[in-house]
Amino acid sequence: MRRGQHFLVDGRVAQRQIDYACLSPGDVVLEIGPGEGALTRRMAGRVSRVIAIEIDGRLAEGLRGLPGVEVIHADALAVDFGSLSFNKVVSNLPYQISSPVTFKLLAQDFELAVLMYQREFARRLVAEPGSRDYSRLSVMAQYRARWEILETVPPSTFRPHPEVYSCVVRVRPRPPPFAVWNPEVFEDVVRILFSHRRKTIKNALRAERYVPPEVAADLPYARQRVGKLTPEQIGELSNALAQWREEHETAG
Repeated sequence: MRRGQHFLVDGRVAQRQIDYACLSPGDVVLEIGPGEGALTRRMAGRVSRVIAIEIDGRLAEGLRGLPGVEVIHADALAVDFGSLSFNKVVSNLPYQISSPVTFKLLAQDFELAVLMYQREFARRLVAEPGSRDYSRLSVMAQYRARWEILETVPPSTFRPHPEVYSCVVRVRPRPPPFAVWNPEVFEDVVRILFSHRRKTIKNALRAERYVPPEVAADLPYARQRVGKLTPEQIGELSNALAQWREEHETAG
């Protein structure tokens, strides 16, 4: 074993992941980090094509020759997903790159994904305002897609056993459920707020000197705690800040 890999060895879990994806013969499936091929070998020949991206050269070679499988020996973070043509994603993601790969995927156009994550990460994806797991990740992920935890997977289903539980998650991209006037401001606001999640909105913005104190005090939800705001309310707040910035820059 290299690169801290943990390979799925329970075929029942792998089959359920594939079933959750509702695969059909016309599908082109992207798989990131196929490892020894627990998913790949079950999808090969069942769909039009599997595009498997594997960073480990030895493992990549072990998958070559499977029917309808295109193996890309590369780091998934360095691959241009936009150059690939796929409509579904089925993957046991390498946990150390879960966040960047997830948001790289969400920048693409696809129907649905079935992904394996570390349980703590999965809980943050679906977390609601006011919960302990609600975070920057929750807001940004829910802005881009619908997330559903399908099942929890114990360490015993992998070789060697990891120290954490995992979750199978289904992802359905969707148009944003609320309007964001300036995506850059929205991302800035989400980052700032969750860097100071126990503070009120106005104090979080003041701590980062994002706007003058008097402006922060007059914003929507200024006196509420960061962790209580819904993604939609954070969007409303970011729109107010985007409007202030535009007016401020125009006046300047």
